Amino acid sequence: MHLRDAVERDADWMAELTGRPTDVTRNLVHDRTVRVAVADDVDDAEDEEEPVRGFVAYDARRETVHITQIQGTVDACRRLLDAPLAFARHEGMAVELLLAVDDELREVVESKGFEEIGDGPQFEGTQTIRYRR
Repeated sequence: MHLRDAVERDADWMAELTGRPTDVTRNLVHDRTVRVAVADDVDDAEDEEEPVRGFVAYDARRETVHITQIQGTVDACRRLLDAPLAFARHEGMAVELLLAVDDELREVVESKGFEEIGDGPQFEGTQTIRYRR
């Protein structure tokens, strides 16, 4: 698996991972920094059906990098977290994200040094937890 910047053609795969409409994920690619994890055995330049294993979207505001979305396999997400963490380290910024209380990525996030700092808002009736590093 390797990481690269997301491009517009990734929107379909991202929509499939999230269950959101493709136009929403396409806007995400345009509005945020988005990195995707893809299989190593796929040639980026030739394969239009490239299997995206996961993605992370983030932006920076004030002194904090906000991970606005992370989705995919546990292994892909573990690697994808390195991108916003490296950016934040380079810029001397903190990193925050929200996860649903029952999200399987909580263990991955905690293994990357994030600490639970309290309850986050509810999204579509699902309670979230705020993490910071």
